[in-house]
Amino acid sequence: MPKQTFFNLDGAKQGKLVKALMKEFSRASLHEASISNIVKFAEIPRGSFYQYFEDKEDAFLYLMNAYGQENKKRFAAKLIETDGDLFATFAYIYRWILKDLANGDKSQFFKNAFLNMNYKMERTLSNYVETNDLENSLPFITAWRLQHNLAISTKKELVHVFAILVSVTMHNIIHAFATQLPVEKACDNYQIELNMLKKGLLKNK
Repeated sequence: MPKQTFFNLDGAKQGKLVKALMKEFSRASLHEASISNIVKFAEIPRGSFYQYFEDKEDAFLYLMNAYGQENKKRFAAKLIETDGDLFATFAYIYRWILKDLANGDKSQFFKNAFLNMNYKMERTLSNYVETNDLENSLPFITAWRLQHNLAISTKKELVHVFAILVSVTMHNIIHAFATQLPVEKACDNYQIELNMLKKGLLKNK
């Protein structure tokens, strides 16, 4: 995450640097991105970049984390609206993310991110439900309070439910971007997998 000096910047300078990061990481993947281009776009000395971030991965993950944070309250609010229905909430968030990223200035950035995803990136992006302290996160607390429609009895089981749904969601997002699926087709495929999880995979004897 950024150093304190980044957060000490005034809004205009911070915004200009963020735009420079988005521009470069939209042009190229994290591996191929150039710090020289970032400082050129931001009109800052190269040394200043390292006063704000450890390296370009640190800067990249900051952008990913910021997007995940945007979705955290949205996820918790939808969970309350659906009376704790995790499946409906994940379906809503999945559609919202695909539509939000299909157009606009974030589209190419996330296309590069999804097609070059690693574990650290996935954890950072999915922080709207998954944190280092999941059981104390707002989405988890909300889900536990409203978990009457899940066949679970402990918080540990709910942690695993979140992990499964996050994994399925991220897989589908990456697949949708990699294959350039239309939003509706991608949502249909995702819903099939959610329905399979809801029903279970074993036949009743």
